[in-house]
Amino acid sequence: MPEGTAPTNTTTVPTGSGSSSSVLKALGCGCTPIVVLVLVVLLASGSWGSTDFPRVAPEDMASRAFQRSQEAYDVVGFKRTVEPGVEDIGVSTENTLSSSFCYDGGLTGLEDETVDGAYRMSHRWALDHVPASQAESGLRRLHQHLRDKGWEVASYREGAKGKDWDLFVQQDDGAERMSFTWSPGREYFTGSATVPCAYNPAWKNGDIGPSGDDQTPPAFGPHSGP
Repeated sequence: MPEGTAPTNTTTVPTGSGSSSSVLKALGCGCTPIVVLVLVVLLASGSWGSTDFPRVAPEDMASRAFQRSQEAYDVVGFKRTVEPGVEDIGVSTENTLSSSFCYDGGLTGLEDETVDGAYRMSHRWALDHVPASQAESGLRRLHQHLRDKGWEVASYREGAKGKDWDLFVQQDDGAERMSFTWSPGREYFTGSATVPCAYNPAWKNGDIGPSGDDQTPPAFGPHSGP
C-alpha cells in the first residue's frame, strides 16, 4: 500500500435474512432474530434499565428515614432533644430532611437522566459537645446492632490518635444506607439515613425540583413511644 493511502474498509453489512446474524455477532450473543428485535426496540425506546419505584408520598418516605435515624440515635444512647433545622452546618446541632433526584442510567448506565416524579429522601442529624466516653462506646454498640439487624457494613473505622470514627452501612444493594461520623477534635457527631427512591403520587408534569424537598422533621430526641 503506498504511503499516505488510507486502508479500505472491507466490512459489509449483509442484507435480508443474513442481517440479523450479523447484528447478533455485533452484540456478542448467539440469540435468535426475535431477541435481536427486542433489543432494538429497547434501544429505540430507552426502556432498557427502566425504573420500577414504588408510589409513596414524600411524607411517608420522610418518616421512614427519620425512624432509621431515631433507631440509631437510641442505640448510641443520646438523651438530648434537637429541634428541627440547623443554624451552622458542621458546627451546631442539626435535624433536617432533604430530597434529591433519582436517575435512570438507561442501557449503558451513562445517561444519568432524572426520572420525572421520582425522589430520594434523606434525614440528617448532628450533635455538638459529644465526648469520647459517649461516642466511642456508642458507635461500637451501633456497629454491632446494625450487623445483627442484617445491614451490610460497607466501612467501619475506629479512629486512632484523634482521627475521625466512621461507620457506613447499606442494604438492598445500596438503595438504603446510613452513615455516622464522630470527630474527636471537635466533639461533633453526625448521622444520616437515606431511603430508596419512590414516585410521588401527586407529581404533575411541570413540577420543578425533587418531590418532598419541603418536608420538615419533628423534634429529634430519645424515643418515648412503644
